[in-house]
Amino acid sequence: MDDDRADSIRLIRDSAAGIAPRTGDLRRVRALRFQSPGFDRGVWAQMCEMGWPGLLVAEENGGAGLGMGAYCALAEELGAALAPEPLIGASICAAVLRGTDLARLLDGRAVVLPAWQERANRFDVGSETTVLGGRVTGTKLFIAGAGGADAFLVAGRDGLALVAADAAGVSLRLEKTQDGGEFGTLVLDGAPCTPVAGDLTAALDQAALATAAYLLGAMDRAFALTLDYLRTRQQFGKPIGSFQALQHRAADLKIQVALTRASVESAAALWDAGDAGRVAAVSRAKARASDAGMLVCRQAIQLFGGIGYTDEADPGLFLRKAMVLVNLYGSAALHRARFARLSPDEDDI
Repeated sequence: MDDDRADSIRLIRDSAAGIAPRTGDLRRVRALRFQSPGFDRGVWAQMCEMGWPGLLVAEENGGAGLGMGAYCALAEELGAALAPEPLIGASICAAVLRGTDLARLLDGRAVVLPAWQERANRFDVGSETTVLGGRVTGTKLFIAGAGGADAFLVAGRDGLALVAADAAGVSLRLEKTQDGGEFGTLVLDGAPCTPVAGDLTAALDQAALATAAYLLGAMDRAFALTLDYLRTRQQFGKPIGSFQALQHRAADLKIQVALTRASVESAAALWDAGDAGRVAAVSRAKARASDAGMLVCRQAIQLFGGIGYTDEADPGLFLRKAMVLVNLYGSAALHRARFARLSPDEDDI
């Protein structure tokens, strides 16, 4: 890693600490659970002031022009804090919007979220939604944070379209997710729209990798909480972390976190270098992060013992978040299959 890239990543991590500290308490997260829209517009405004939705946007378009390394570092920090704000979704939209629409997203005046998925466990934009004659018709699923959106960037077989959330012909059904957030189902019946040039293919891969980085941050924090508990919880007159069986389990979890970090950082570096294998690397990272995230967070609850199963214990927050994210932007099974298709001569996943 060159010095400039390392400095950018360090600065991003430092800036994240001011809004979503890695070691901060989780009272804000608990307060937002099961409350629509599931995130804090005030905190989102601070994130926009920091320029986070535009990290990947070119400087000439009003963004920071940084790479996936910085973006993934930020996503990791937000994952450690379980920040529910819709950075990853908004960043997808920022990748293709331009002009006033992009400016409104970047400065926080409008929350714009992507509506791309039509079927479960798919990683394509679908082919049933139509965008014709300034009208869009179709149904989009699993829109994270949809209740807080001012507009949606809708993907259809005829292209992309920007649709106001309060436009005629737009209906939104919200469902609570395991972590206390919301997924929306967007039904569009001839809703007026503004056509948007561009394609979401690369942006969705970036979102998948950022989600892997978020999972990395979440599992790393859950593991840190577990280590602290093992060092302080007393049994038989000594810390339970002194028992060899628990030390071995903790070592296994440490390995899972380290392997996930290596996969995420490698994929980010390949993406920034424009390497031909970058898409396969994204799938490798997302598959590993999904599996490792569930393993580490489940084991954290078990190592906490009976208290780990209570809602008051923090490890449960990380497991619930992992349960939602493992299938977002493609499940582990989907990405393993894609990796095998893209890199048939490799088996490292």
